[in-house]
Amino acid sequence: MKSFSESYKAAGVDVTAGYEAVERMKTHVARTKIPGVLSGIGSFGGLFQPNLAGMKEPVLVSGTDGVGTKLRLAFLMDKHDTIGIDCVAMCVNDVICCGAQPLFFLDYLAVGKNFPERVAQIVSGVADGCVQSNCALIGGETAEMPGFYPEEEYDLAGFCVGMVDKEKMIDSSQMEAGDVILGLQSSGVHSNGFSLVRKIFNVNKETLSQSYEELGCTLGESLLTPTRIYVRSILALLEKCQVKAISHITGGGFYENIPRMMKEGLTAEIKKASFPTLPIFDLIQKVGDVPEHDMYNTFNMGIGMAIVVPAAQAEEALAQLKSTGETAFVIGKVEAGDEGVILC
Repeated sequence: MKSFSESYKAAGVDVTAGYEAVERMKTHVARTKIPGVLSGIGSFGGLFQPNLAGMKEPVLVSGTDGVGTKLRLAFLMDKHDTIGIDCVAMCVNDVICCGAQPLFFLDYLAVGKNFPERVAQIVSGVADGCVQSNCALIGGETAEMPGFYPEEEYDLAGFCVGMVDKEKMIDSSQMEAGDVILGLQSSGVHSNGFSLVRKIFNVNKETLSQSYEELGCTLGESLLTPTRIYVRSILALLEKCQVKAISHITGGGFYENIPRMMKEGLTAEIKKASFPTLPIFDLIQKVGDVPEHDMYNTFNMGIGMAIVVPAAQAEEALAQLKSTGETAFVIGKVEAGDEGVILC
């Protein structure tokens, strides 16, 4: 007998819509299959068998995050096929900071009402993010929660697990004064600071559809640009150069995230003029009259990742990053001190 509950449907949960959503997302999940995947969607647990060949002491590295209030823009613009990339990016970009290759990802989607086509669009973005990071989407959960979320709204979160050999873990222990800090350009605001962004622009359908010459697109198009995923570029860099520390510039901006990668007794000196501030940040600062300190304490300002390398390898590292499609800059250096980070 096919699963169906008239009583549950009357309460607002349509299990048949859930089945349709699963069928629609199967093709997207299939795109993410990599060696090690042992189960398809529908099992009670996602199964993955890691390849431990050549590893002396494998260490699992995990990360979890959501998309935050950037989701509000997706609702207003009725565009749901990129927000999943943000969800994956916020997790895998954290995991790669330890030098770990992301292995698998699971998502959690809570909806006010299950619209199968929209759910499939959301999952297509998750799959895109997994493909970009060579990470398998091995499971997840879609929960229909009527009365808890409005019908047109949802929340999206997820987590990933990666692995690295313990002797190759990046932990800042080799960092020393004189090392160089490289910055990898971001694709925009990424997925942090949107509560402030929404307040500044009084975000609604009308304001999001407004075009700005300096952006070359509408405000909504710029803000909804997916978070850049750096996994493949950084893994390739690790094969060529010594990487001593990595910082993912997320919520809290430079002032919160740069110190997290610094070794005790060392400070990152960042030159603000060493990289271009993306136009969206200039616009945010101008329209919101936001103090410069608050900008660097909230947003990535155009730098999505900061990487510490030996000074002698800086040029080689820049060339390697460029070869994998990154726009990278020397943004500072490591100095003695306890400030964590100095912006000058």
